[in-house]
Amino acid sequence: MPARAAKTEIPRWIQLVGLPILLLFLWVVAAAVRHVVFLFLVAFLLALLLSPVVRGVQRVRLPRGFAVALVYLVFAVLLIAAIGALGTVVVSETKTAAKRVDSYFTDVNGQPREVAADRDVDRLQEWLNTHSLGAVHVQQRGHRLVRDIRKHDVGKYTNKVIDFLEGAAVSVGKLLFSLIVLIVVSVYMLLDLPRLARVIDRRFPPPAGSESLIVRMEDSLVSYVKGQALVSLIIGTSAGVGLWLLGAIGALPGGEKYALVFGAWVAITELLPYVGPWLGAIPPFIYAFVVHPLSAVWVFLLFLGIHQIEGHVVVPNVMGNALRLHPLLVIFGLLAGGEIYGLPGALVALPMLAAGRAVWEFFAERVELEKWEQGSAPPVEVELEEAPPPPAAASR
Repeated sequence: MPARAAKTEIPRWIQLVGLPILLLFLWVVAAAVRHVVFLFLVAFLLALLLSPVVRGVQRVRLPRGFAVALVYLVFAVLLIAAIGALGTVVVSETKTAAKRVDSYFTDVNGQPREVAADRDVDRLQEWLNTHSLGAVHVQQRGHRLVRDIRKHDVGKYTNKVIDFLEGAAVSVGKLLFSLIVLIVVSVYMLLDLPRLARVIDRRFPPPAGSESLIVRMEDSLVSYVKGQALVSLIIGTSAGVGLWLLGAIGALPGGEKYALVFGAWVAITELLPYVGPWLGAIPPFIYAFVVHPLSAVWVFLLFLGIHQIEGHVVVPNVMGNALRLHPLLVIFGLLAGGEIYGLPGALVALPMLAAGRAVWEFFAERVELEKWEQGSAPPVEVELEEAPPPPAAASR
């Protein structure tokens, strides 16, 4: 059993006056420069996450500066390559899908009388007729809908989607430039982490068998990474198996062939909160819509069920166990992060909760509040004067 640390007691008058004023001051300052605060918090989390890797590289007798440079160089190359490859694949596949959707509603031979969409409408009506559902007439309305879509030039809208994605790719390039600032700040923090750890250890020396604050925060972030990897594996596997089953029963032609690819894509996008699950569902949905519109309905229902289970069961419980936090606190952290700083806030909410838990546990062992016992003397002595009697009582 590790020895217990000596605790520092905070007097009641500081609890009553000093702490509220300090919290209010910090809130005002953080609100005024919240972008800078967010940038430095993310840089600090990144430095804590890469610190164990840097220590591992230092074991081959490299100076810490060279180890930091090597780790960041490899990290930056992998990140840029992954984002570039992902953006290229998404834009390319979207262009292909847009062309197939365009040809589905328009005749490539210049004869717009009978296109693939019209043939599918005829097949649907024939299926209804052969299954005692002839009273349901969809053929005329279906052909009218196809003509309306063709009349409004579906290619124009698919080109808009392509332009949007190309613009998004440019925005990703700008984001990479902005990340340079974040990397520079985190490099300085990573270089100074040993010095910060020594300062904290001098002021709050860890007892025998106990870890320092920086090491605890690093361990909490490693637990977060493991939990996030497990969530991605669960959701990606669920999506892949679901698509394979749809392909096996004929609800999604070719689904069993691309189940592995789509499942891997879902697992990768699961790293992004909120938008990640929907990004993961887009390629399978587009593929299903191009193959057959009815298949897109089954894919939509599949991902809707997966996302409900993910948001209410998988993420709260898996991340709660990994971070040793209550599932309700995990849900609150994600919602609060998104409310405060949008998608980036939701992305760093759980790592900040993990690091915050480590800080809370560290100082809870070393700092305690002076108890407010019932009947004890007040923090500040105040003389009480007896009030004069009311005028009515005085006249009597």
